Amino acid sequence: MTPAEETSIAILAWLANEPELLGRFLALTGTDPSSLRHAATDPGFLAGVVDFLMGHEPTLLSFCAATGTRPEDVVRAHMVLSGPPGDF
Repeated sequence: MTPAEETSIAILAWLANEPELLGRFLALTGTDPSSLRHAATDPGFLAGVVDFLMGHEPTLLSFCAATGTRPEDVVRAHMVLSGPPGDF
């Protein structure tokens, strides 16, 4: 598992303990709780997990504070999993 994938799994684990955020994430992705484990093997889904966190700075900072993760590590994971901006 790459560091970017490890970061996205850590974000997903953190979200699992944040019911309100997890509910919002599930609603946005159309994923249900029972399929999370399978979805977590999909690189596109992992990119979406990091993108969800990157989309709201207070949530990003809450994750970083709770897990001891540096924000730069999340940004790096986002770039690795999603590609550079404008890369479509």
